[in-house]
Amino acid sequence: MLFLINTDIDEVLISGTIFAISYPLFQEAASAGAKLLCFPENFSFVGDLEGESLKIAEPLDGPIMRGYCSLARESSIWLSLGGFQEKGSDDAHLRNTHVLIDDNGNIRSTYSKMHLFDVDVPGGAVYKESSFTEAGKDIVVADSPFGRLGLTVCYDLRFPELYQQLRFNHDAQVLLVPAAFTTVTGQAHWEILLRARAIETQCYVIAAAQAGKHNEERKSYGDTLIIDPWGTIVGRLSDRTSTGITVADIDFSLIDSVRAKMPVSKHRKPAEFWNRSV
Repeated sequence: MLFLINTDIDEVLISGTIFAISYPLFQEAASAGAKLLCFPENFSFVGDLEGESLKIAEPLDGPIMRGYCSLARESSIWLSLGGFQEKGSDDAHLRNTHVLIDDNGNIRSTYSKMHLFDVDVPGGAVYKESSFTEAGKDIVVADSPFGRLGLTVCYDLRFPELYQQLRFNHDAQVLLVPAAFTTVTGQAHWEILLRARAIETQCYVIAAAQAGKHNEERKSYGDTLIIDPWGTIVGRLSDRTSTGITVADIDFSLIDSVRAKMPVSKHRKPAEFWNRSV
């Protein structure tokens, strides 16, 4: 299995549509026998000016997603496309959507980012994602040859209850976290949060990350990581800001072993325990 990080982006014309992907890396992954390729948040577009994302937002049956479905089908690779600018319910909003495509080119699942990034980053910029983005409401898991996948996006990472739900209520084995973390928050918290989510859920965590300077106003921390259920990093680029792929296998026996030796699912208090009157 191979996973992608985007930095410098090549424009590739496929079936009449321009795709902002690093196509040589896609070819490299396919030729190496990849079965699942994970892209970061904002994989197809990072805006320079306010409002640009709204202007380019498309429905899931639009030309951009049709093109990626064709790529998946032609290469026989599953794609995790995190942070697609999906057209919202009105012209003032979009959805930050994680799209899972199977190796036949079919959209298997979509998840709309639940937690929106409305923050004033210390020493950084002010972000107001909710000003143009509709928050999702649904937890999403999908069965695949790589296990039961839990779909999330970026800022969701700071809310462990979502990941607890994915593991303990929806039986997830692999958690997907496409992201475009800021450099300030990434340096402080990125790896720590990812390893914590892996350890507490006893799941693999796959975090494809945007990296580097996108424009004069925006840059991302990078550091694509693959973490096993014991919290060990099993995939990482040597340079967190580089463009490239890192490789790891999903070991189902390790998932089973960690969960058997540390049976936290049996020891957790049920919801009614916490909801009871004091």
